[in-house]
Amino acid sequence: MIIITISSTFTWESSIFFFSITPVVTDNAPYSCPFTGVTFMLSIFTGLDCQTAAMLVLALAFVLFYEAINGFHDTANAVATVIYTRAMRAKFAVVMAGIFNFFGVLLGGLSVAYAIVHLLPIDLLLNVGSAHGLAMVFSLLLAAIIWNLCTWYFGLPVSSSHTLIGAIIGVGLTNAMLTSTSLMEALNISKMIRVFLSLFLSPLIGLVVAGLMLFLLRRYWNGTKKRQRIHLTPVEREKKDGKRKPPFWTRTMLIFSAIGVSFSHGANDGQKGIGLIMLALIGVAPSGFIVNMNATSYDIAHTRDALAHLEQFYQKNSGLLAQASALNPPLPVASEVIHPVPEEFRCQSTSAMAAIAQAQMLLANLQSYADLKVDQRSRMRHLLMCVADTVSTIAKLPQIHREDRRLLRDLRKDLLKTVEYAPMWIIVAVALALSLGTTVGWQRVATTIGEKIGKKGMTYAQGVSAQMTAAIGIGIASYTGMPVSTTQVLSSAVTGTMLAGGGGIQIKTVQNILLAWIMTLPVSIVLSGMLYWLVLKFI
Repeated sequence: MIIITISSTFTWESSIFFFSITPVVTDNAPYSCPFTGVTFMLSIFTGLDCQTAAMLVLALAFVLFYEAINGFHDTANAVATVIYTRAMRAKFAVVMAGIFNFFGVLLGGLSVAYAIVHLLPIDLLLNVGSAHGLAMVFSLLLAAIIWNLCTWYFGLPVSSSHTLIGAIIGVGLTNAMLTSTSLMEALNISKMIRVFLSLFLSPLIGLVVAGLMLFLLRRYWNGTKKRQRIHLTPVEREKKDGKRKPPFWTRTMLIFSAIGVSFSHGANDGQKGIGLIMLALIGVAPSGFIVNMNATSYDIAHTRDALAHLEQFYQKNSGLLAQASALNPPLPVASEVIHPVPEEFRCQSTSAMAAIAQAQMLLANLQSYADLKVDQRSRMRHLLMCVADTVSTIAKLPQIHREDRRLLRDLRKDLLKTVEYAPMWIIVAVALALSLGTTVGWQRVATTIGEKIGKKGMTYAQGVSAQMTAAIGIGIASYTGMPVSTTQVLSSAVTGTMLAGGGGIQIKTVQNILLAWIMTLPVSIVLSGMLYWLVLKFI
């Protein structure tokens, strides 16, 4: 419901959720734009001045624009094979990709979203003020958008994930230089190693698996005339059989594997946009988003129980915290931080017991986060993330048994259940942006994948091998929280099938793709770092 009071000004009191608008009552002052005479009281703008709210709107628009670019930049990966094998007409393939990208975002979870976000150092995530939060989000997005648009213009299938990760590294390194922090401590190194391993290994695995799959098809699926059709290109089949479309079962496999790639792409890449939006909202509008305001008393009880179990674990293993502190020394807090956290709660492993005690006091008999003041919610988030960060460090110690490591990971999940979340309207917005972005601009990259990697046309077997490899690989990565590149996996898979098929590859195209992949990381690091520095100077 929207309540409009007609007077000298308009007053809208609303809170927007998934396909509904309901009234909200808050103790905070309404958001006000003095120069327009319009007063808003929207949940995400509560307590913000006009300039900050306008910048937040711009940041959200940039995130959705990034996801739309991601859509038409990476949609080619899902539609190229079905189009160039004539399994589907282009317009139907694009619509199909958009629909299943949408469902992939909705059902993909949030593990990849927060895997990307936590590449940033925890001090920057927790202690950043509004200006720093906006500078960080704008820098990440502008760097990713600029590089994605440039590579799309030249038809180069580079990784949006690779670009975004490079932009995050650039922000982290620049933040370290501005705050005199050690460069080695500027980023979440352990998380970064996992991400880089997944980005590096996934295209190699895609190349080998797709090539092996094609080899097996050529060896064991060509004994009869009917089976040999799968190894024809569309042009060869038209000359031989007078038919343009693939054989029925081959066509079915191509379409279903394309659906799998589209769904997996939404589940993996869509989560990155969700993480960016949450980063913007938490940094700029903390009152409504710094913790999950819709968390139930059951969710809060889970967090409370996790703290109690963790306290008991540390009491039984008192030496672990000192070892964790030696491995993970506390980071200095930047002088620019607007609301610094007291010294004893700066994510020091040696202060973990004090942080647990403070969190338990805030959660005692708590039924809803709405019962906490805004500064208490901020403290709650900080404490939970610091405790969880220490848990992650201790879980990696070599003397931790497998059962204890599993226990610590489960406790960490319960600790962050009301912190690592996303409202449904954000998930839907990102899903729409990604799916609508698939309907435009896909031709450039699709042409490169379908025509310019191999010297000869793509056979049905090559299309099936590449698509099935990509769909399965990206799907597994999405549900294990590993951010992989749809572009790299499928392009490598296509290359693998071309090599295994004996037709050869176009060296110039492959060189251009490799050069773009090599340049993506340093370019995005430099771009985001420069933008972060510039934005901080002007806000």
